[in-house]
Amino acid sequence: MAGINNVMKFQESMDQSEDAAIAQKSTELMAPESRKQPPAESQESIRVRQLVILSFWTIVIFLGIPIWWWTTSIHRATLPLKEMMNWAEGKACRPTFPLEVMVEGPSLQENEIMRILRATQHALDDQNESTLHHLRLSIGHDYARPNSSQEMRVHEEYGQVNVPFDGIPELKEKALTIRLLPQTDLASARIEIEPHTALLKVSYPPTLVPPASSSSFPLATFVAAQLQNLFAEEQAILAHAMSSGPVLSSSHQSATSNGQSSSTLNTSTNSSKDHRAANVRVLSSELATRLASRSTRLMKYAPTYHLTISLFSSGAWPSSWDIEGAIAEDLAPLLDLASGISNFTIDTQIQLFASLSPSVQQPQYDPEYGVWTLKDEDLSGFINAAEWPLSPSTGAGPTLNFVIYVPDSSTAPLVIKGSQATSWLIPQWGGVVILNPPETLRAAGSRLSKEELQPVLSKFSHQLLSFLGAPQSPPSIPLQLQSLMRIRAASLLLSTSSTLGSLARLTLTLSSIAIPETVSAAVEATMDQLGKTCEALRDGRFEIALGHARAAEMAAERSFFEKSMVGQVYFPDEHKVAVYLPLLGPVGVPLIMSGLKELRRVLMARRLKTKTR
Repeated sequence: MAGINNVMKFQESMDQSEDAAIAQKSTELMAPESRKQPPAESQESIRVRQLVILSFWTIVIFLGIPIWWWTTSIHRATLPLKEMMNWAEGKACRPTFPLEVMVEGPSLQENEIMRILRATQHALDDQNESTLHHLRLSIGHDYARPNSSQEMRVHEEYGQVNVPFDGIPELKEKALTIRLLPQTDLASARIEIEPHTALLKVSYPPTLVPPASSSSFPLATFVAAQLQNLFAEEQAILAHAMSSGPVLSSSHQSATSNGQSSSTLNTSTNSSKDHRAANVRVLSSELATRLASRSTRLMKYAPTYHLTISLFSSGAWPSSWDIEGAIAEDLAPLLDLASGISNFTIDTQIQLFASLSPSVQQPQYDPEYGVWTLKDEDLSGFINAAEWPLSPSTGAGPTLNFVIYVPDSSTAPLVIKGSQATSWLIPQWGGVVILNPPETLRAAGSRLSKEELQPVLSKFSHQLLSFLGAPQSPPSIPLQLQSLMRIRAASLLLSTSSTLGSLARLTLTLSSIAIPETVSAAVEATMDQLGKTCEALRDGRFEIALGHARAAEMAAERSFFEKSMVGQVYFPDEHKVAVYLPLLGPVGVPLIMSGLKELRRVLMARRLKTKTR
C-alpha cells in the first residue's frame, strides 16, 4: 500500500515538472525579445535588390512609357478653326447673283435703245428689294459699244454712280435677252416668252416711249416690273435659303459642345443668324411655309442621277414600245441642257399583267363623268413594291423612278377622284403617269409609238425639274435651268459651309479625337474651292461656280467622314480603362509595392543612423 502511494506521488511530481516546462516554453515563444532573429542581410544582397528594382523602373520610365506614348498618342493636325467658323457663320462670303440682261431692238436706233436701257436700269434699281439679285442691263451685240464719253447708271455694286460704259466688267454668262418690238397697232405693252429659249419679247406701242423732257417712262417701268416678276420665285428661294443660315440647317449638327464651348457656339450661331438676316429681305410666313414644304420633295443634289422609266400594264397590251425614239426627241434635249448641273443615265423596262398594290382600293366607277377613279389617300401606296421590279440602288447615283401605268380596258379611263388628274409625284422617289389609251389604239396594234409617249415624257420632264428644284417660273426651260444652277450653287455653298462649322465644333468638343493630315488638307481644299465659288458667283459665272461648289462639297464630306475620326467619336474613356486595367494591374502592382517597400527600408535605415549619432 505504501508502494502504491509512492508511485502516485512520483507521477504527480513528474506532471508538475512537465507543466512547468511547457509554461516556460510558451513564455519563451510569446516573448519577442527571446525570438530567434534571421541572419543580417549583407550589403551586397541589398545592393542587388536595389539594382533589380531600379532596372525595372528604368525600363518602365525610359522605354515602356515612351513606347506606349508614341504608339497610343492621338495626332491632331492643325485646323483653321476661326476661318471655318467664319464660313459657317456667313462672314467669309456674301454671295450675290448678278444677272446680265441683254437688250436689243432690231428696229431701233442706237440712241433710242440706250435711252430705254438707262431708264429701265433706273426703274430696276428703284424696284429691287433683294440684296442677292443684281439685274444688270447691257446693250446687244448688234450695236457698237459706246465710247468713253457715254455714261450710264449701273448697279449699286459699283457705287451707284455714273461710270463709263466701258468700265463695267462684262459678265461671262447671259441670263436673258430682251427684244424690243415697237408696234403701232397695240394699245398696251405685252410680253412673250418662248418655252425653249431665253428670250423675252416685249411688244409695245410707240406712245410708251415719252420725249426726252418727260420725267416718266412707262415702257421702262413695265419692263422692269416684268423682269422682277420673272425672277421673283428664284429670289424667294435664295432668300429662304440664306435666311435659314448654314449653321441652322446643318445636316451634321449632331456634335454639340457643353460648358464654355457651348456658350461660345450659341453666341456664334445667333450672330450668324443675325448676319444673314441682314442680307436678305424678310419673307412672309406663308411664302416661307410653302418653300419649306417644297424642300420635302426635292432630291439631294448629286453629280449623277439615274432615271428608270418603267411601263406596267395590267393586261397584255402593249407588248412593245418605242421608248428610245421618245426619249431621243422629248427627254434627251432637256437632259443635254441640264448636263451643266448634273449628269443623267437612263434605263427602261416593261412588265405586263402588273397588279396594283394590295393596300390600294379597287378603282370606283364615277357615272357622272364616266371614268374610274382612285382616291387621294391611295396614291402614296399605289406602287406595288413587292411585285414591281423597282430597285432604288440602280445606277451610279440616286435613282428617280418614272412609272407609266396602263389600266385594263375594263377600268379605263382611270383618273384621280376630284381633280381628274392622271399624274402625281411621290416625294424623293419619282413620278407616276396613268396612260389611258383609246380603244382604237388598243385594237390597232400591240406597239406603243413615240407619238403616244410624247405627252407622258413631257409630264416626266416637268416632274424631273420639280425633283431637281427648278422654280416653276419663268415658263422657259432654259431660264428655269439657269435659275436651278444658281440655286444649286448657293445651296452647295451653304451646306459645305455648314459642314466646315460642324467639323470645327466637333474638333472643339472632342479633344481626344484624332485629326489626320488628310483632314487638314481636305479642309484647306474646301475653303479654297468655296472662295472660288463665291468669286465666280460675284462675277456671274454660275456654271463655273457650281463646279467649284461641287468640288468643295466633296472635299468637305471627305474631311468630315474621315474613317479614323468617325471610329473615335464613339470611344469613351470608360473603354480605355477597361482595356488598360487588366494589362497594367498585374504588372504595376508588384512594381509599385516593391518600390514602396524598398523606399521605406531606406528611410528607416537613415532614421536609425540619425538616432545612433
